[in-house]
Amino acid sequence: MLLREELEELEKKNLSPYAQLSSQSRGRQTEEKECDLRTRFQRDRDRIIYSKAFRRLKHKTQVFISPEGDHYRTRLTHTLEVSQIARSIARSLRLNEDLTEAIALGHDLGHTPFGHTGEMVLDSISSLGFKHNEQSLRVVDVLEKEDGLNLTWEVRDGIKNHTGDVLPATLEGQIIRFADRIAYINHDIDDAIRGGILTNDDLPEECLKVLGYSSRERINTMIVDIVEQSKGVNAIRMSPHIQKAMNDLRDYMFKNVYIGSKAKKEEVKAQNIVKQLYEYLMECKELIPKEMYRFIDRDGYERVVCDYIAGMTDRYAVKKFRELFIPEPWN
Repeated sequence: MLLREELEELEKKNLSPYAQLSSQSRGRQTEEKECDLRTRFQRDRDRIIYSKAFRRLKHKTQVFISPEGDHYRTRLTHTLEVSQIARSIARSLRLNEDLTEAIALGHDLGHTPFGHTGEMVLDSISSLGFKHNEQSLRVVDVLEKEDGLNLTWEVRDGIKNHTGDVLPATLEGQIIRFADRIAYINHDIDDAIRGGILTNDDLPEECLKVLGYSSRERINTMIVDIVEQSKGVNAIRMSPHIQKAMNDLRDYMFKNVYIGSKAKKEEVKAQNIVKQLYEYLMECKELIPKEMYRFIDRDGYERVVCDYIAGMTDRYAVKKFRELFIPEPWN
């Protein structure tokens, strides 16, 4: 028996009846030979980790644009924290940890430079609209390598539906929706305190009484509650009072950090960079990398412009803006 087959048998024996077994995946868009060592979801996880889009996350904004300091989160560290929280929940519920990890690592691959600021600009100026979850799916389906990463249906479903109105079809995918929010609320508080935007005393007392007074306590409270509420049922859920406290804390962060705080003062500049790059690239096809031309006939030029901009890191977007709009000294 191959090692992969042994792992598949262990899943059948040890995982919850509500878990998604790798051997019962709906499969890939293009059929391919199975790996001797890894299950389908383990293979998907590895493909995501080795992708160029995953590596670029280290230079993409999470919340704070161009922070001075080595300890502020980036889109990559956010992704890793989501993965850790999601795996803890999946393991505790005896769900498929490999599937959970693959979705977590891939959920933000399509994010723009400058975080949600870049996403909002592209969505507002492109006639096609732009959603980072849909772009993440496009990255793994189309843009990576020659013909995408050919991931399983369950991983693709979890990536696309980690945000928005449609729930992922698997419990593993539903975990990511909670893990994403738990991660960003708490690490954004940590970064805001580090940056002098907030102090612990500023946080709403009614939320802290329920969730905890430190990041560690709050994350633990929310993970434990999800596990207790979801154990033995075909659902991932929180108890109402914990979910209310989490949502209230998120609302507080929107009012005091995400919108209008001094940490966001550079956003207008970032918005202008994305807007001007888009408008210029729409007029100048020769600036699009030659390897992206193959997508134009199939998907249209505007989609390729969005692909190109969304794939940029913060520093690459600034570099391209400087090349296009800032005059060089003349000798």
